[in-house]
Amino acid sequence: MAIESYMLPPPLSQDPPQAFIPEAEMEIDFVRSSGPGGQKVNKTSSKAQLRWNVDRSAVFTPEEKARIKTQLVNRLNKAGEIVLASDEMRSQPQNRERVVELLRTLVARALVPEKERIPTHPRRAAKERRLDDKARQGQKKQTRGKSWEE
Repeated sequence: MAIESYMLPPPLSQDPPQAFIPEAEMEIDFVRSSGPGGQKVNKTSSKAQLRWNVDRSAVFTPEEKARIKTQLVNRLNKAGEIVLASDEMRSQPQNRERVVELLRTLVARALVPEKERIPTHPRRAAKERRLDDKARQGQKKQTRGKSWEE
């Protein structure tokens, strides 16, 4: 299973929300990065790979865990873990910090409740424009018919 490094999602506002997840619940491993080599290729393991099991977390309530799972369903593996990786920096501490920040940001955004949509009705002018466009499209297609004079 290939694990990709993910970019941080764009912030919702100036300060992206952060969820507190204790580092004791996270499993962080360092593996060799891919890409072009150099003198230190195959010598340093600077890529940070983080695993966090949503179900085993003691910080969140069952409702919050369910919300995290539904919002981040594409990032969960079969074991119910969120697996993230960062190999953008050349040092272990920077990659570790980045991957922990990514997890906390993703979880915090998953816990933000969605605004309830207030249904609205289209205005009269919008209805008329739509019907005019439909009539114009119908006229255009009517002129495309076969000519029977052949």
